[in-house]
Amino acid sequence: MTIAVPDSALADAVLARLVKVYPSAANPFRAQEQIAYMKGVAPFLGLRTPERRALSRTVLDGLARPGEDDCAAVALRCFALPEREYHYFAVDYLRRHVTSCSSDFLPVARQLVTTVSWWDTVDHLAAHVVGGLVAADPGLAARMDEWIEDDDLWVARTALLHQLRFKAATDTERLFAYCLRRSSHPDFFIRKAIGWALREYAKTAPGEVRAFVGANEGRLSPLSVREALKNI
Repeated sequence: MTIAVPDSALADAVLARLVKVYPSAANPFRAQEQIAYMKGVAPFLGLRTPERRALSRTVLDGLARPGEDDCAAVALRCFALPEREYHYFAVDYLRRHVTSCSSDFLPVARQLVTTVSWWDTVDHLAAHVVGGLVAADPGLAARMDEWIEDDDLWVARTALLHQLRFKAATDTERLFAYCLRRSSHPDFFIRKAIGWALREYAKTAPGEVRAFVGANEGRLSPLSVREALKNI
């Protein structure tokens, strides 16, 4: 089900500025390089990240802090635009203002995860937006139990990565269960996510990760094992 875009005067102001400021710095030659690097997932304006974020500060200068509906409206409207830099703007905006959003924002996050899905937006949404929502409301972990079972690999990848920044607050049992649940998945992005999630948690609990991988090496893909143990 597609989520309706809330009315938001703040989003009107943000988008009006954004669609003027970003294209003013477009670089068609660089855009073609970015399209090739991102496997043609979306068109690009050709903005480098430091330049884009400087332009974003110009766009947001003097504007109010958003509420939850404003966040939803900005993000959904940005993701409806074709060029990838607008999607990046939305992700940065949500990372900055995720504390303005309640648990009710999770369906919006899911829609963004499943819109023009690729690692460059999904991974930040997983770790910083979905993860932020779950950290603020642990009851949402039950929704992650549903997401890990999803047929959409990007939704499942988000479930695997949502605890990426939790460190000592990581639900170890849930993390390990998710890794085993999707260990036989054939897709590179799921197998890589399993290894990445374990590798990140190994910075906090290397012994637990080493023991888990050792006990389940026959079930985990070689890619997942290699990634998990890379820094141990």
